[in-house]
Amino acid sequence: MKFSAGILVLAGASQILAFAPSAVNQRTSTTALNSILNKQTGQSALDPAVIQRYNDLPFPKDTILAEYVWVDADGNTRSKTRTLPAAKAESVETLPKWNFDGSSTGQAPGDDSEVILRPCRIFKDPFRPRSDELDNILVMCDTYTPAGEPLPTNTRAFAEKAFSGNDDEEVWFGLEQEFTLFNLDERTPLGWPQGGMPSRPQGPYYCSVGPENNFGRAITDAMYKACLYAGISISGVNGEVMPG
Repeated sequence: MKFSAGILVLAGASQILAFAPSAVNQRTSTTALNSILNKQTGQSALDPAVIQRYNDLPFPKDTILAEYVWVDADGNTRSKTRTLPAAKAESVETLPKWNFDGSSTGQAPGDDSEVILRPCRIFKDPFRPRSDELDNILVMCDTYTPAGEPLPTNTRAFAEKAFSGNDDEEVWFGLEQEFTLFNLDERTPLGWPQGGMPSRPQGPYYCSVGPENNFGRAITDAMYKACLYAGISISGVNGEVMPG
């Protein structure tokens, strides 16, 4: 699949519950799923019906959850959650800085491991929606040393420095994200036979429609809608030439 974006933020703060089935009549299917996960990946899922009980609990009044998200040394996303008064989430300027152990993410030595998280952008959290008038948030962060120097992995800080002072020029950029969905064995693309190739050559899958051509459409649509809900500008989506 392909996402075309004006601004695309990939937050690794996603939860498995984003694609969990409804909690009605889940006992049999959950047991079967756990069996597959245990056998094929060594992982297991919690019963969605049990988890839903706690997802349905109301959030405290005037309190929000802020998921601080940053990029680690390998280009992957990391995140952790902070409880904040709702008033703190009104702007990036009112959000507090935070810190983390950089030696655990490959971004600092063990004897001087503190890394500072500096909030840069706020998005609505599509993984933890709420029914009151408040929003939980995703907080995109830059990484700095305690002395205020940007980490080498903080490429955004270097880009911002390059753009600074050129206010009379308009900066254009875009991101195109292509990805393949895999089955739980982590080897077989979605829609492929296990250990084999699709029976049809490339051709019917590009910009495809129908369940026989477009695999995982529900997952792609869920991501699409979650990004739009969060306030991320995505200009469109289409299936690519390779199925999966």
